[in-house]
Amino acid sequence: MNGAEFVPLSLTPLLIGCLAAVACALPGNFLILRRQALIGDAISHVVLPGIVVAFLLTGTISATAMMFGAATAALIAVAMIEGIRRFGHIEPGAAMGVVFTTMFAGGVLILELSDTSGVHLDVEHALYGNLESLIWLDAIGWGSLLDAQALKGLPPELFRITVVVALIGILLALFWRPLAISTFDEGFAASLGLPVTVISLGLVIASALAAVAAFDAVGSIIVIAMFICPPAAARLMTNRLGAQIAWSVAFALLSAILGYVLAGYGPLWIGGTNAVSAAGMIATVSGVILAITAFAGPERRSVN
Repeated sequence: MNGAEFVPLSLTPLLIGCLAAVACALPGNFLILRRQALIGDAISHVVLPGIVVAFLLTGTISATAMMFGAATAALIAVAMIEGIRRFGHIEPGAAMGVVFTTMFAGGVLILELSDTSGVHLDVEHALYGNLESLIWLDAIGWGSLLDAQALKGLPPELFRITVVVALIGILLALFWRPLAISTFDEGFAASLGLPVTVISLGLVIASALAAVAAFDAVGSIIVIAMFICPPAAARLMTNRLGAQIAWSVAFALLSAILGYVLAGYGPLWIGGTNAVSAAGMIATVSGVILAITAFAGPERRSVN
């Protein structure tokens, strides 16, 4: 594929897929280390009813409304999980399982029962996103990257996910020390006067922000995979937090790039005629990377 075809048809979907993977992998590292990986899974499910309700209230797919709806749904889910755990005396994993499956099912039912025919908002979109459709129609080649008029036609999802990745990166840099201390020893962090509850809530909100920014483009499948697989694979490669973050970003980018290429060309290489879902293939590649590190990662024996 030459530049005249690659730039308008594949460049922006590939960039959006890469940025979505990184946005989810960054907070996913801390969720994995806190043994709260299911929170990432839960958030990727509970944002759906928040997004749907925001759409029904506003009548349009507004980025601001979607962010607010998803963040609200995530906070409600966290409160419900904590309430069930404390008052029902149920272990956290079971409480999360009950809440996120119930809220996701509720979101799917609302989608099916409401009139969303005028917009691209349906159950398949919720699961797989619309990554392949996020093309740059105004581009005619690499020169379009320097064309101000052509740049106005970039998919808005690219701008949103870029802003979210930058914001999450800045927040991690600013709060690195308290976040790292509370992640490894919450009791010690509390003794230092650090607001461990606020830090935990901030991590959940950052995860929700990443989830909803990625959700519209790539759906919940990639969101779930990217919260868990790259950080878990990175943990099997190193026992240093900084190195783990770097490994997780590398694995997220590799999953997005290789998955996107295999989705488009893999079936042709084995005699098929149709491409497969980019979101599904990206998630599959991330799972394969995790499996490889589970067998060959240098730190696999030290993880308990």
